[in-house]
Amino acid sequence: MSASAPTRWPTITKDAASLRVIPNLRDYDETRRAFSWDEERRTLSGLPGGHLNIAHEAVDRHAAGDRRSHHALRFIRPDGTTHAMTYSDLAETTDRFASVLRDLDVRHGDRVFSLLGRTPALYSAALGTMKNGSVFCPLFAAFGPEPVGQRLRLGSGTVLVTTRALYRKKVAPQRDVLPDLRHVLLVDADGAPEAGTLDLWELMARAPAYGPIAATSPEDMALLHFTSGTTGRPKGAVHVHEAVTAHSATGRYALDLHRDDVYWCTADPGWVTGTSYGIIAPLVHGVTAVVDEDELQADRWYRILAEQRVTVWYTAPTALRMLMKAGTEGIRRHDLSALRFIASVGEPLNPEVVVWGKEAFGLPIHDNWWQTETGGIMIANYPAMDVRPGSMGRPLPGIEAAIVARDAEGAPVVRDERAQLVEDAHTVGELALRPGWPSMFRGYLGEEDRYRRCFAGGWYLTGDLARRDEDGYFWFVGRADDVIKSAGHLIGPFEVESSLMEHGAVAEVGVIGVPDEVAGEVVKAFVELKPGFEASDDLKRELIGFARKRLGAAVAPRELEFTASVPKTRSGKILRRLLKARELGLPEGDTSTLEAAR
Repeated sequence: MSASAPTRWPTITKDAASLRVIPNLRDYDETRRAFSWDEERRTLSGLPGGHLNIAHEAVDRHAAGDRRSHHALRFIRPDGTTHAMTYSDLAETTDRFASVLRDLDVRHGDRVFSLLGRTPALYSAALGTMKNGSVFCPLFAAFGPEPVGQRLRLGSGTVLVTTRALYRKKVAPQRDVLPDLRHVLLVDADGAPEAGTLDLWELMARAPAYGPIAATSPEDMALLHFTSGTTGRPKGAVHVHEAVTAHSATGRYALDLHRDDVYWCTADPGWVTGTSYGIIAPLVHGVTAVVDEDELQADRWYRILAEQRVTVWYTAPTALRMLMKAGTEGIRRHDLSALRFIASVGEPLNPEVVVWGKEAFGLPIHDNWWQTETGGIMIANYPAMDVRPGSMGRPLPGIEAAIVARDAEGAPVVRDERAQLVEDAHTVGELALRPGWPSMFRGYLGEEDRYRRCFAGGWYLTGDLARRDEDGYFWFVGRADDVIKSAGHLIGPFEVESSLMEHGAVAEVGVIGVPDEVAGEVVKAFVELKPGFEASDDLKRELIGFARKRLGAAVAPRELEFTASVPKTRSGKILRRLLKARELGLPEGDTSTLEAAR
């Protein structure tokens, strides 16, 4: 499948010399040539005997050095007050949590789950678990009882850290079918825990504020992240302590973290971004990470950016589109002069949002791409490089990416155990990565065959369709199972969604293919309008005509339906498969990460 050049938006040119801070990646080609994962590993401290532990790299090595009194985490409570933890504070509280686990006979490899909001206890639990050599698995606090119980069973959860209300509502009624769950630690027991639970703070108060960090090997399991499946069964992606090497490299190059940065990742740690880049990467670099305990409110977010003097901001396209929908008045009321770099992940970033960032903040928004399975950022737009709105960017140093050809049935072309790579610019195929980077998932828990099917011909097959331009920038087309086949055309939904997003009335769009007797499938768009616009037949015709002028009749939507909201996950991904299931009356599959669950 070939296509014309994928964007009409002009390139945003960069000059490294004009940036306020000298970027860590100034010369892309030279950095890639000189880079090695072995050298990157040497930037970390490690532990004696070749051992490696994420918590040591993120906390203790800083607490033992000149960052001891530096703010590691700065929490913004719902009422706007703040509470900061220094690296020394964080070392102590994570030591105490690890001691609690040892006292409870929670051992190396046991799984510790959290069901919490973005509160200090969550961060102490995540890092304290890894200090103990146990495996941390975060869950969204918004999950209902069924997805909570399902993940605890699939992951053989030994410990759960949660609140009284969440335990009563989501865990207690099914405790008898969770045989592996030995301990529930409440963060708000106030000395009077529920039956079958323990008071975490009471245990921590008695636990020693010191203790050895587990001598974990680089390949020991550290994290378990569940990602939604197209069926009702979520997948448990296994990550190891060696992943911290990739968190370090990507924090340096993709997020351009410097020692004195104040950094804010808005992702919930229930999602892999909230762990990899809300906890690990910033702490590995010794910076101050801001944590907002409340939900998205435009003026609140601008106030946090201003008052905390945030310099690097990592957020999601959904959040940015919501801010764009709210207008720029809130931005003008706040001093955001400290902000120097904005990045986005979760769903491909519409070109319009990239350009809006330049107009609203004086900074373009830098998209990047990765998956739960990759464990870290793989492709990015960098501070010193030109930004092509709509592009994912170029691969990280140490990452080899390619486009693998697909046959008429949509399967990757592999001959003699070698994948056939697409060499022509702007030809669509499956995005693939050469295995071997440190944060690559090591398996799907208990599903070895499913894991093996992710690899073919010497490549990890991402399941995403993409194209690469003549300068090596990658462009997202869509998930392989989202692509629409209409009258001989293969249509990527993201291109259609981005085109409709350019219309002033449109806030969000989700696009799917629906059956058609003649064309096989035709494009249908589900449109959420901005405030002040009302759904009407006239506006429907206007939007379809608007898309046809930009995309042509073969690609533009034939059908359009207005909706109060486009279904998305809490990480910002548009759930096109859910739109299609509802449209066709099919099973909805795993909807546990659906944003509407809040």
